[in-house]
Amino acid sequence: MVSANPSLRLLDDAVLEQTSVVANNAMNRDRRLSGVNSYARELGFDPYERLVTLLGERPGGQPSWIDVCCGSGRALLAAEAGLAREFPEADVALRGIDLVENFAAEPSTPRLRLITASARDWRPDRPADLVTCVHGLHYIGDKLALIVAMIGWMVPGGVFAAHFDPHSIRHADGSSAARKVLARLRAAGLTYNARRHLLTAHGPVTIDFRAEYLGADDRAGPGYTGQPAVHSYYRGW
Repeated sequence: MVSANPSLRLLDDAVLEQTSVVANNAMNRDRRLSGVNSYARELGFDPYERLVTLLGERPGGQPSWIDVCCGSGRALLAAEAGLAREFPEADVALRGIDLVENFAAEPSTPRLRLITASARDWRPDRPADLVTCVHGLHYIGDKLALIVAMIGWMVPGGVFAAHFDPHSIRHADGSSAARKVLARLRAAGLTYNARRHLLTAHGPVTIDFRAEYLGADDRAGPGYTGQPAVHSYYRGW
């Protein structure tokens, strides 16, 4: 891959996923479903409670939650356990995808599948009511392509929530494309909460960025979380 800055080394996604910044086993390893260090705290809502609400609103329905970059899968495992206790007969689908196979436990019911795969290649077998990506986009190369994919996975009225740093999107010359990408996202109906760094939508949503992905820089340094992150480069806006 090339950029307008000859000193910048950009990696394609296949190479990026082998780097120590991306192929790590620390992300989301201890984050629980609820509590202090939890999905509920990071997202501003409890995914399990969202599923329970859907079960009440749609008796006989099939609520589903897809969690991209799920880490150890602790939040999904907790949701699975809660459903087994409270709704043993309910048809609920839980899917967790992570690049590194380091899950906290094996699923105990067919409801949950923990899948080791690259987020750029994986696609769901059915639309979802809830799609989340908790601090996972920081480690993705083609972030815009994954956002486009995830917001298209929802059922009508579904909820999408993902942490996102717009300044991690860069023009070919290295300058921030935050203003441009946020304008495109908002025009498509997505909402960005700058305090939470949270991108949300009710879907499904379609968007075409019309930008060519050039590659990613794994040496971008710490992001807003204080952890190493990846900058993604595009041209042709």
